[in-house]
Amino acid sequence: MKNRNIVIWLLDYGIVAILLALVIFFSTQSSNFLKLSTMMTILKQVSIIGVISVGMGFVILTAGIDLSVGSVACVTGVTAAMIMKSGASIPTACVAAVLLATLYGCLSGLLVTFLSMSPLIATLGMMTSLRGAAFIITGGLPVFGFNPTFGLFANGTVGGVVPYPVILMLLVFAVGIFVLEYTAFGRYIYGVGGNEEASRLSGVNVRHIKIMAYTISGFLSGIAGLVLLSRTNSGQPSSGTGYEMDAITAVVLGGIGLSGGEGKLPLVVVGVLIMGVLATGMLMCNINDYVQQLVKGLVLIVAVGFSNLSSKARIRILTKSQV
Repeated sequence: MKNRNIVIWLLDYGIVAILLALVIFFSTQSSNFLKLSTMMTILKQVSIIGVISVGMGFVILTAGIDLSVGSVACVTGVTAAMIMKSGASIPTACVAAVLLATLYGCLSGLLVTFLSMSPLIATLGMMTSLRGAAFIITGGLPVFGFNPTFGLFANGTVGGVVPYPVILMLLVFAVGIFVLEYTAFGRYIYGVGGNEEASRLSGVNVRHIKIMAYTISGFLSGIAGLVLLSRTNSGQPSSGTGYEMDAITAVVLGGIGLSGGEGKLPLVVVGVLIMGVLATGMLMCNINDYVQQLVKGLVLIVAVGFSNLSSKARIRILTKSQV
């Protein structure tokens, strides 16, 4: 019994040991790695992916996938920049851009539910279309010349230490965890991902739950797009490229299985931190971009493989204990 519990605990929380091992390894390679400024830089760098990962977590828990998150973030930033450049106020531009991002997410959900499209195809189509739209409306050029005070958020700090984007990321995770753990909607998310037919037979509006998951993903991608715009002070039509892979990797590393209905959002925080530690550590060790891309790909493969194996192992252990 005791050995069984230890194995299950390792399957569930072994990712924390991996994060600590990475921190220890990179700290031995660079004397600057464990400095407070470096830790804050890592948190700031992962804040955008962290916000997106919460929305991605909701979608994957329903056994879906959202490949459009990077493009949604990009279009949101470009849209807000163009609205502000036209003379509108910052709040007006932000609200309008995020509402459009939420609409994009809702549209993905509608494609998946009412047209019965594969989530992979539906969101891949949205990703490509929105990326094309970003280049069309900007003419392929960055959007400059809007209110410079907009950049204060991404570059500001609380007490001169903690960046505002980090506070935002932690707040988004806190709300996401509360919704999944303590609300009926959260239980429905897990139920739909775990057994869609059983949820439908028990009276759950499966279509509604899936649409809401994609809508949340679109909304949070829009918020992330505004943070990215604030950081760069320009609406870049090429921004957000690869964010979808980073978010999926972080979510799977956190133990949320791609088959849906399994995993906890708090560990996704650890997954996000692993991505940040890897990126910053490799950069400080002067590892070139090509190797970094290779490592990211391998991490995704290992994460998915481990997720599948751990699920099977957990089922096997629990089955044996009941015999």
